[in-house]
Amino acid sequence: MKLEICLFFGVTVFCVSTADFSPPVVNISLDVPAFQRWAPLKKLYDIDFLRKAAAEVIDSTVPEWVHDAVKPIVKALEKYIPQPYAGEIQGIASFYGTDIADIVLLNFAYEVSAFCTSIVTQDTKGNIYHGRNLDYPHDVLRNLTVDVMFIKNGKVAYRGTTFAGYVGLWTGQSPNKFTVSGNERRKGYWWENVISAVLLKSSPVSWLVRETLEEAVDFQDAVFRLAKVPIITDVYYILGGVHAREGVVITRDRSGPADIWPLDPLLENWYRVETNYDHWLPAPKRDDRRDVAMKALNATGQNHISMDSLYQVLSIDPVCNRITVYTTIMSAATPEKYKTVVRDICM
Repeated sequence: MKLEICLFFGVTVFCVSTADFSPPVVNISLDVPAFQRWAPLKKLYDIDFLRKAAAEVIDSTVPEWVHDAVKPIVKALEKYIPQPYAGEIQGIASFYGTDIADIVLLNFAYEVSAFCTSIVTQDTKGNIYHGRNLDYPHDVLRNLTVDVMFIKNGKVAYRGTTFAGYVGLWTGQSPNKFTVSGNERRKGYWWENVISAVLLKSSPVSWLVRETLEEAVDFQDAVFRLAKVPIITDVYYILGGVHAREGVVITRDRSGPADIWPLDPLLENWYRVETNYDHWLPAPKRDDRRDVAMKALNATGQNHISMDSLYQVLSIDPVCNRITVYTTIMSAATPEKYKTVVRDICM
């Protein structure tokens, strides 16, 4: 039986399900060949379960004609998909014991169906906190969620939260540098994204997150990379840094930034909330996650914002909803406090 504990802060009700749980943590070495990197997943998951889960996601997301259309791309994988992702995908397909086309499809499927809420905040002492809910319409993903520590030269180079079989990151942290999350900006179709990736050699949005986490030297460098590098589809990138005012929402077109929306605490804009709609336009009445989150943040107040209270905001209905897979709370200045919780159905 699921037990819910409700906490009352003024007129705002926060309910946290005791059925939530922490995902497994896996170490992925960047010092080994790409083909071998994801082998540790074999110790965490039954291979038959992974195959069935991948098939469920693909069948419910990918048009049937794409299965055939992607075959020529897969046959020339090295030509069309850059390293290290080509090698990592090949390795995953090998230990899954499945057609590599399915792993390619699985990775592209995750690029187009993420509904999310991301919040970056600054408290009165200048501390930056970043939280996100990642929503996908696939229940099986709750059992595929993993926290990944990417190890290089014996140290954690960066970390993130993802799904078994998916080489990209929608959520991540470069310790003592920055945090980042990506939210879908719903535009485009499958064939447009594939054409953009293959012919224009643009990056999938989640691969750019990984590359930025590995290569960016600081918050400003990360913002520049995530704003400028061509990507296969529109997206929102949300970042938090380690210093006061280092928080921003980047609204992306494929070719570059459509808008840069930074924190401005001097004008009392101490938080930014991004769901899946351009912030300068009203959210549709059928989806009021943005307004509900903003009301909860205002009720909490800048004096009381923290990682714990931000988690509570992200637990309110409908910010946390029936397709919310996980919640991550992070702060680059205190990287050891990175926390992901896989959510039970939020109602």
